[in-house]
Amino acid sequence: MAPALNLAICWDTQYFFVEIGQSAGNLLSLNFSGILRDYTPEFYFCKSRNTTIKHMSTKPSYYPVSFPSKDEDTVNKYFNKDSNTNKFSSYLTGLIEGDGSIIVPKIERSKKGFLNYPSIKLAFDLRDFPLAQLIQKELGHGSLCRMKGVNAYLLQVNNKEGILSLISLLNGNMRTSKINSLYELIDWCNSKYGLNIVKKPIDFSPIGSNSWFAGFIDADGSFSIFINKKSIRIRFSITQTGETKLGFSNQEIMNLLSEFLNVKVCKYELKRHPFSLELTVKTQSIKSNELLINYLNNFPLWSSKYLNYKDWSQALDIFKTVYVIKDKPKDIFLQLNNLKKGMNSDRTIYNWDHLKNFYSRPPLSL
Repeated sequence: MAPALNLAICWDTQYFFVEIGQSAGNLLSLNFSGILRDYTPEFYFCKSRNTTIKHMSTKPSYYPVSFPSKDEDTVNKYFNKDSNTNKFSSYLTGLIEGDGSIIVPKIERSKKGFLNYPSIKLAFDLRDFPLAQLIQKELGHGSLCRMKGVNAYLLQVNNKEGILSLISLLNGNMRTSKINSLYELIDWCNSKYGLNIVKKPIDFSPIGSNSWFAGFIDADGSFSIFINKKSIRIRFSITQTGETKLGFSNQEIMNLLSEFLNVKVCKYELKRHPFSLELTVKTQSIKSNELLINYLNNFPLWSSKYLNYKDWSQALDIFKTVYVIKDKPKDIFLQLNNLKKGMNSDRTIYNWDHLKNFYSRPPLSL
């Protein structure tokens, strides 16, 4: 069942005593004051899969798990995945490749003497808190906090057990240049803990064969309806920078997405931006939109974008009834405009019933 979002709940405080250290993502720099500011739960900690997410801590957990470091079974047990887990793995990988980061420490200790540990971070729009909480529960690891000054939550995993579990989920499912960061993380874990995790190659399976694209859409996709006095456009788009901060090109993955949707990659030169080139894949024809719908019928979205998608697909059905008509009836414009007014940033009603069918994975025997 999807987690309930009750902003009026008073949460019990629980403290976790851990080894003093910090993640490579500078956890200590985050602001954990004002936990219930604006009556919004701002920090959640999940210690294990069976822990009910109802506690908060005024301190993050940096490295709480005692774990044997040279046991090969530690690695092998993470790779026994059933089909439902594979869907979760592919979806989560797409989500992280869109809105996540893998950070590996370059030095063992900070200038203040704290031990540095790797971290995997995943950002969620403020509206997608229920999904963030559910993913945290399924992972069984990580801290979930409201980001200061940003309408977003951050899910961060940096304990050893959680990092190894995430490596097993991502390894072999990645499709973008972020695989290089995963490889760095695997090298770090192999060296630090005496393991022998094999670095799997990039996933070149067809885009439509797994749930990776659904995760990528939940991270970076957009559904929209454009209306003027004479024309209607029902559009989906997804945009990436031409080059990442680490200097890798996004051209190849965008080419694959464009081929899958039978459209072209559009290139835009931006001014006053660190990365001047943007690559966009967008559907606008009925044919390309139906290709996307067929895919999402098999591999659904889970964020609040699912609600936009449902309105968007309804708009497409309406449009298909009149697209050959030159002078379209006024009531069609009215129907579409009403749908448009309830989408994206204008949405005020959120129904999370679809999360009841979210991918679950069997508990790991640790």
